Amino acid sequence: MRRPARDNAESHRQINRRALILGGAQVGFLGLLGLRMRHLQVEQADQFRLLADENRIKIRLIPPARGQIYDRHGSVIAENVPSYRIMLDGEEAGDVDAVIARLSKIITLDPDEVARAHEEMRRSRIHPVTIADRVTWEELSRVAVNAPALPGVRPEVGLSRRYPQHEDYAHIVGYVGPVSDRDLERIKAPDQLLLIPRFQIGKVGLEQRREDLLRGKAGTRRVEQNAAGRVMRELDRREGEPGKNLQLTTDSDLQEYVKARLKGESAAAVVLDTETGDILACGSTPSFDPNLFVRGISVSDYKSLLENKYRPLPNKAVQGIYPPGSTFKMVVLLAALEDGQVTPSDTVYCPGHLEVSGRRFHCWKRVGHGNVDLQRSIRESCDVFFYEMALRVGIEKITAMAQRLGLGVEHDLPMTGVAQGLMPTKDWKRATRGEDWVIGDSVNSAIGQGYVLASPLHLAIMTARIATGRSVSPRLIKSVDGVETEPGTGEDLGLNPNHLREVRRAMHAVSNNRRGTAYRSRIVEESYRMAGKTGTSQVRNITAAERARGVSRNEDLPWERRDHALFVNYAPSDAPRIAVAVVVEHGGGGSTAAAPIARDITLQALHGGTPPLEAYPSSQRGRIRTLQERLERERREREDANAGDRA
Repeated sequence: MRRPARDNAESHRQINRRALILGGAQVGFLGLLGLRMRHLQVEQADQFRLLADENRIKIRLIPPARGQIYDRHGSVIAENVPSYRIMLDGEEAGDVDAVIARLSKIITLDPDEVARAHEEMRRSRIHPVTIADRVTWEELSRVAVNAPALPGVRPEVGLSRRYPQHEDYAHIVGYVGPVSDRDLERIKAPDQLLLIPRFQIGKVGLEQRREDLLRGKAGTRRVEQNAAGRVMRELDRREGEPGKNLQLTTDSDLQEYVKARLKGESAAAVVLDTETGDILACGSTPSFDPNLFVRGISVSDYKSLLENKYRPLPNKAVQGIYPPGSTFKMVVLLAALEDGQVTPSDTVYCPGHLEVSGRRFHCWKRVGHGNVDLQRSIRESCDVFFYEMALRVGIEKITAMAQRLGLGVEHDLPMTGVAQGLMPTKDWKRATRGEDWVIGDSVNSAIGQGYVLASPLHLAIMTARIATGRSVSPRLIKSVDGVETEPGTGEDLGLNPNHLREVRRAMHAVSNNRRGTAYRSRIVEESYRMAGKTGTSQVRNITAAERARGVSRNEDLPWERRDHALFVNYAPSDAPRIAVAVVVEHGGGGSTAAAPIARDITLQALHGGTPPLEAYPSSQRGRIRTLQERLERERREREDANAGDRA
């Protein structure tokens, strides 16, 4: 049966419509394809011509600017300074030896630098190496003018780390240095930046511990080079991300003073803000200049540091652990008070020794102190009183109190080798020594000897917690790129306020009562008076024969056999603002070696500069004036030397 003509016409119209749509799509596709081909072949012809000759296009990493470090007032501690250097790309140079020979006729090359460059190229030819570092502008210009004859050689302006305060912050900030094979081995999936020869990373101290914040992220650039390896033009550049700037809690003027006051001693001091836990100063002497390490220290310089018997490389303030001696007695006293084993009115008789299990434990005062109460036990540092407290309380409760006050704890600080110290227990001795705890161990621990070990940082924290009754924690980084970090104010320790009051009153008497062991180092300025505690820790055994004939004086012994001297304090005693701890290795007595230093540091911190002579006892003002003049003269000399370095 035939379809009607109308149906056939409709069918033809549908076919034509489909054909038009399909044809239009094809034409559109072909048009787009044509436009794309024109874009690729005409508009981007130069680009693809360059890419076709791919060895002429290089992608370079742009090292980021390392974050800078400042003190609490904005003084620069670690900065980046421009550094001119000559780079050599072994892949582009071809005959490397011939190129180096030509370069050596234009500028003077250090044979050690050349040897190091050869070694770096032997490992990898992907990245350019430094063939001459710290060149002058004139030398840089000569190389640039002769670039056509030096394939693969190019002058470059980079950034190098500089520590303008030299020795003052060496132990806190540390230093940077070139990435070593050892560094690469310990880092999983190292950043490509680390593969650039002589790229610098933090090696020790804050520089190493906060490498994650300070390093930043690399940028990239694509460059066109000619056959001689000379850069013709930059095709593309993507800037990286600079490292974050860190502001520390330290006060550079106080830090400088602490280092100067400790000069000549193997010693350490820590100053804490009792309100925030901010580390205002943290000194360890002798020190070293971290700038020596930035480009690689010489063998002779490093050897002299290693062979120095006063150990300038370790940070004694946080790494050094010492028997705390009598500065530990506040811990024992608080443990006894909290446990109800003693009251402020109780007394213990001191005949000069205490017999325990057939062994005689001596008091520092050979003839004894007689009847001793709580106040006198701290003020005059009677050992027998604390032997008795240890027998009543036991080591477990003493250690628990010590840890509550911040001892035997590894505090989270971005510095190298922060020590945990040691507050022993019966289980600890059994596990580490394979021996049972004996009663004599507790007696020794009562006066901060035996197994008890603490760093100057620990002692400063302990003192701040006693002064405030809060779990003050140390803080070193105040802000990161302007964003404030959490202060270490701490929570209430939960100690009986009356017990803390008794201990504080006794510490005040140490420095302000005529019978106090630190009375000679008192502050006479009423509003700044301090509360403290002396300590002396033995580093040798005293035999019965020596005790019978008279214990040898420290000054008669070789330096390394003398007692350590310690002092802790907080001030002002009625409204604490700072806590201070000083340890002088083999300094002798705490009252004679450590207390005067701590007193001077305390006054400097409270006054924000040189204190008036009226703050000192009148009999000492002549000596103090001479000391202040010497320190001021040395400060000006350091300033002049630093200004010369910057010039």
